[in-house]
Amino acid sequence: MITDPELDGEWDTAERAEPAEPLAPRERAAAAAARPWLWALGGVVVASAVWAGGLYALGDRLAAPTVAYRATKNLCADFKAQSLSGITGDLRKRPVNKEVSHPAVDAAACVMNNVPDSPGDFYVYVNTELHKKADPATEFDVPSVDDLANVGDLRTEEVPDLGERAVMTSWAGEQGLNLKVLDGGAVFNLRVFATTFSEKGGRPATDSNAVQAAMVQDVRELMAALRK
Repeated sequence: MITDPELDGEWDTAERAEPAEPLAPRERAAAAAARPWLWALGGVVVASAVWAGGLYALGDRLAAPTVAYRATKNLCADFKAQSLSGITGDLRKRPVNKEVSHPAVDAAACVMNNVPDSPGDFYVYVNTELHKKADPATEFDVPSVDDLANVGDLRTEEVPDLGERAVMTSWAGEQGLNLKVLDGGAVFNLRVFATTFSEKGGRPATDSNAVQAAMVQDVRELMAALRK
């Protein structure tokens, strides 16, 4: 047990220092005038140490993240959409693909729907962002422009066991769904809009829960395909 050395005498030295000689009045005044400068210097040293320690602690956040995923050259080819296609019908008949490479972010997007030659009833948009300069975790909770357009009609819930973080956002009576995943310096977005969950054109009726489960599975497979 750690005790107060002044109470039990365990920290006494073999020899005690002799009392200092009293200072003359003029010397006492000079010493008193010097003390504020010593305290100020001590404050500067402590503040500098705290500031330096803060920068050291912040270093990991300021450093560029290690990206655990490769840049895709054809996201529509890498995104198989097998689970969603089992519900909506084939989404891959005429996909539209786009990639952008920038020093800060490598991004790719793919747009699909289940009836390519006429208005479909399921529209799918998937995109990936590989952040090479800054950790995307700091902005993960910022809503997208599309989400802001649906303010007042949004419902968001965490999706467990998918990446570092994952959230599912729904709107328009759950006919609009967006799955957003953060993992390894990358952000994955999968957005689905269904004009109807009822049977249509030979497609069986479905529900929002089944579509959400399919979205999670398809994004999980995309992440595995792009993992370095």
